This record gives sequence, structure tokens and C-alpha cells, in this order.
Amino acid sequence: MINREYKEMLSSKDVIFEIAGEARKRALRFGDDNIFNFSLGNPSVPAPEAVKQTFTRIIEETDPLELHSYSPAGGVPFVRSSIARDLNERYGSHYEGRHIFMTCGAAAALSHALRALTNPGDTVLTQAPCFPEYIPYVKGALCKLSMVPAETGSFQINLSAMEAMLTEDVAAVLLNSPNNPSGAVYSTETIKELSSLLQRKSEAYHHPIYLISDEPYRDIIFSHADSPYIANFYANTITCYSFSKSLSLPGERIGYVAVNPHAVDADGILEILPQVSRTTGHNGAPAILQRVVAELSGTTSDLSIYEDNSRLLYRALKEYGYSLVRPGGTFYMFPASPEPDDTAFCRRAMELNLMLVPGSSFGAPGFFRIAYCVPTERVTKSLPLFRELIENT
Repeated sequence: MINREYKEMLSSKDVIFEIAGEARKRALRFGDDNIFNFSLGNPSVPAPEAVKQTFTRIIEETDPLELHSYSPAGGVPFVRSSIARDLNERYGSHYEGRHIFMTCGAAAALSHALRALTNPGDTVLTQAPCFPEYIPYVKGALCKLSMVPAETGSFQINLSAMEAMLTEDVAAVLLNSPNNPSGAVYSTETIKELSSLLQRKSEAYHHPIYLISDEPYRDIIFSHADSPYIANFYANTITCYSFSKSLSLPGERIGYVAVNPHAVDADGILEILPQVSRTTGHNGAPAILQRVVAELSGTTSDLSIYEDNSRLLYRALKEYGYSLVRPGGTFYMFPASPEPDDTAFCRRAMELNLMLVPGSSFGAPGFFRIAYCVPTERVTKSLPLFRELIENT
């Protein structure tokens, strides 16, 4: 008999991918130029030329047996050291290579962190709005996900609500900054207050409350944003990163877990991570990709288009009468729905071939997400439709 739990998941499919699929159907019907697909967070700028050059050189210059051999469970040693060195240079951290565990993207990094830091039945807290896939990630670790209500005035962390929900059964707090879907960047002040709160609660409950910092958008920060490196403010931080957005490599699935050297039982966590791989079938990140990203640490695609698109869209939507918080990073925007039912609003938008994602999918009903990782001319062409949409509400 097939697995009942996975069969039940069929009734709660990924809304984002369903809307993206509808966009593809409409493109066949109306023509791709007439569909404004703001549903999927797929980078719209190409990987830098250095990626191709590095791939080619590594393949040509590295002994094939060495290049294609299994790498150690945690990753190729010099790759881990290179990433640790880059983090230390950029953020003043104190990682060594052994504190880096290479994974197949941020999703695998989160999977490892959740299983290493929790036991079945534990609670994991996250802050709404949040990435919908946190739900199956946490459930897969046999834990319960509790969502702190959104602070919709700024989309910073709702610290008072989080404090009330930080009960003794909470093993970890899972946060995403810069945030998908709001585009908010948690400020230094917010992170300092959060760190103090987690430290107090850890002492009161006599066990560490770990902070899992999900950071795939860390390099997409806009010029006005205050963007602290979270692990520098709270010792019990485990950082999960992906090169998908910074290098425009979502299809390659390469990332890492960085264990703060000052975390409680950091050495134990590092020993456990390969055991998580054994139970999930992860079995190591691709060896060639590890070498590529090691050489390109600190390099990014031309990410400036996302800030250009954000500025253009934000100004236009404010002029049209939408209520929204200015993004500090990512390539997402999270305006309030002009009508109470955000799902109905997004259905009306779809009739204009505007593909938007309802905020209910992210734990924040009454809002909608725009993924503006599209060419700037597409944003410009879509603006009259956003105006028509709100004028007819």
C-alpha cells in the first residue's frame, strides 16, 4: 500500500507552482507577451560569465577521478574552508571549514538543520508571513510548526507575540531575512531584541533555543536597508544558505549549513549532520558545483535589476492607491489586498493575466505576493493592469 501521509499531501499542493502552471497554460492561449507571471521566484538575470568559465576550467584542469569521486559527507575540505574564509571576511565571523556542511541548496540545508536540532514532537516557531514549504519541512522532521502572527505595519518580527509563544517545548525558531514573501529585512535593532529574548527563554527553560536562519536572499539587499548578519548577534544560530539567488543557479541546487562556532554543542551538531544525510538519502552535494561556488564566493549576478524593479513597482502601486511596505531586499513585494478576500482578488487579477499569489498561502491573509524577478520592461508593461485592477475593486 502506498504511503498515506504523502497521498494526503496531494490535497494541499504548492499554490505557487499551481499558479505558475496556469500562467504557462495562458501563455499558450494568449501569447507569452500578454501574460504577466509574478508567481514564481525564479531569478531573471543570468548567471555571471565567471560561472561558465569556472565550470569549464575545473572540468578541463582537474583529474577526472578526483573531480567525479565521492566527496566527504560534509563536503570537499578546501571548499568548506573557502566558504568559511569568505564569511569571516565579509561579516567578521569566526568559522572554520569544519563549521560548513555542504548541501543540495537551502531546502536540504533546512532539512538537515531541523532534524539535527529537534526531537520528534518538538515545536518550531516561525514568523508570518513565511515560505509555505516550511510546513512540510518541519512536519518531515516530526515536529510541529507554530506561526507567529504577522506584524503588518513593517513586517519586522512580532516580538511580543513571539515571546508569548516561546513555550518550553520550542526547540528552534526558523526565520527568513530578507523575507519571502514580504521583502522585509530584519533590522539590527530587531535582531538584538530577538537575541535577548531567545537568551532569556533559553535560560528560563534550561535548554538552548536554536535560531535557524534561512538566508537564500542574503545578497539581494537594497541600498536603504539595514541588514545585519544574524549569527553575529545570537550564538545559537545555524545559518542555511543557497547560491540559487545570488549566482542565479536555482537548477543546480547548491548551498550549505553554517554552524556558529559559539553555539551550544556546536561540535555535536557537526557530528550529527552527516547522520541526517544517511536518513534522508542526501549523500553529499554535487562535487563539481562545490568547487565552482568555492571559487566564486562573494561573486554575484547583476542583482541591481531587482532593486530597479522594486523601486519602479513600489512607486507606481503607491500612486494607484495600494497599501504596502517598501521592500528592503529579495525580489518580492507584499501589498495589502484591496478586497478582504485575497484569494478572490488574485483570481480577478488572473482574469487580466496578472499572476499573483494570495497572502493566505504565506500565513498572512489579506495580502498578495508579487515576484518581480522579471525583465524591467515586463514590469513597466504590467503597470496599467495593476491600475485597472484596483480601480475596479
